[in-house]
Amino acid sequence: PPLPLSYSFCVRRAMSYLLPHLHNGWAVDQAILDESDRIVVIRFGRDWVTECMVMDEVIFAVAEKLKNLAVFYLVDIDEVPDFNKMYELYDPVTVMFFYRNKHIMIDLGTGNNNKINWPMASKQEFIDIVETVYKGARKGRGLVVSTRDYSTKYKY
Repeated sequence: PPLPLSYSFCVRRAMSYLLPHLHNGWAVDQAILDESDRIVVIRFGRDWVTECMVMDEVIFAVAEKLKNLAVFYLVDIDEVPDFNKMYELYDPVTVMFFYRNKHIMIDLGTGNNNKINWPMASKQEFIDIVETVYKGARKGRGLVVSTRDYSTKYKY
C-alpha cells in the first residue's frame, strides 16, 4: 500500500537534519576559512521550504560521492541573517561555492553568476556543477563556466 502523505513529508524533511548546519555567522566564516583543499558548498534557505527540501535531498545523495572535492553545509537565513544583504539571499533556495576563502562564481547562462537560486532535481547535473567549480577553483579561477546552459532561451 502507498505510504501516507505525512510520512513522505517527514522523510523528505529529515534530509536537512542529516546534513551539517551552521547556526551563526562566525560558524559560516570559519567553515569557509578552515577548508583549504575542498570547495565549500553552502545551501542558504529555510529547511521547511519545498525548494530547500528538494535541494537538500540532492545534496544528501551526492555528498558521499563528492566528499573528496567538496564539503556541504546548510544555513537557515532566518537563524543567520548576517549574509542576507551581502549575498542577496532573497530566493527560497540559494547554493553558493567558496574555495580558500574566496567566493567562486559560476556562469550558468542565467545572468546571475554568484549563485544557483533554484532547486536542482538532477543529482548528476549537481555533481557536474560541483566538479566544474572544483576544477576551476583549483586552477585559480574566480569564475567558472558551467558545462550546461541553464538560460530560458531553450525552454520554448
